[in-house]
Amino acid sequence: MDTLVTAPAPAPASAPAALRRLYFVRFAFAAVWAALLFATADTLGPLSAALLVLYPLFDVACAVVDVRSAAADGGPVRHLYLNIVLSALTAVGLAVAATSGIPAVLRVWGAWAVTAGLVQFVVGVSRRRMGGQWAMIASGGISTLAGVSFAAQAGGADASLKTLAGYAFLGGVFFLVSALRLGRATRRA
Repeated sequence: MDTLVTAPAPAPASAPAALRRLYFVRFAFAAVWAALLFATADTLGPLSAALLVLYPLFDVACAVVDVRSAAADGGPVRHLYLNIVLSALTAVGLAVAATSGIPAVLRVWGAWAVTAGLVQFVVGVSRRRMGGQWAMIASGGISTLAGVSFAAQAGGADASLKTLAGYAFLGGVFFLVSALRLGRATRRA
């Protein structure tokens, strides 16, 4: 017996446009944040601690915007809710870890990078038909590996916040690439 297989309906045109704008904002934020953290990364002071907590809070805000956009267009949102919870818990964890020193911060950030990277990978795969998601899939995988390296670095003598600045900037570049690829996919559709 032959089964009729239908292709999933393409995402509404507004979904890629909203996601593209969000990705541009995420790139700009990551670039500025990375520069500020790099400039203050020699010590774990009030400014660097505030920056560390701000990053996952910004991620929460972006995920909320993403959920609203995706839900309005009938897209998948389950994993985005998981990202909101993980990032909110990370902000609290980083606030506590900042009182204990750079190694504690790297452990919390590392755990977040692993879990958020896995979520980002899954979300990217679920959105691949939309176009422009290969960079998000790659970023999720790299984030997972980077998280393991942050945890390992926390136990060494070379524990530094500068690696977090580089990680955030690279993540921002992946958002930029995805935004540009989404623009191409939208024009072709």
